[in-house]
Amino acid sequence: VQLVESGGGLVQPGGSLRLSCAASVFTFSNYLMRWYRQAPGKERELVAVIGSISRIIRYGDSVKGRFIISRDNAKNMVYLQMNSLKPEDTAVYYCNRPDNYWGQGTQVTVSS
Repeated sequence: VQLVESGGGLVQPGGSLRLSCAASVFTFSNYLMRWYRQAPGKERELVAVIGSISRIIRYGDSVKGRFIISRDNAKNMVYLQMNSLKPEDTAVYYCNRPDNYWGQGTQVTVSS
């Protein structure tokens, strides 16, 4: 199982970023997928969840109305569109398959 995140970077408050997670070496369309984040000194936080065929979508309270999770099963990709970013969104963002498979993470920094 391989999960590789990309798309992080430095963005100003109010800006947007789109994170991508490329999945391989498993039947991607069979699995619910999640995005988590972890800020320095804080516990890892669930950001968003998407079911195997996108029928189930859930968001953490802190990102509701600003972030959008999506997936493309034909491409084995899951995405996180992040809008109206705030400094408190600064964290390492991780792609996760619920049976404890994680990507290496991608850093998102929101700062002026």
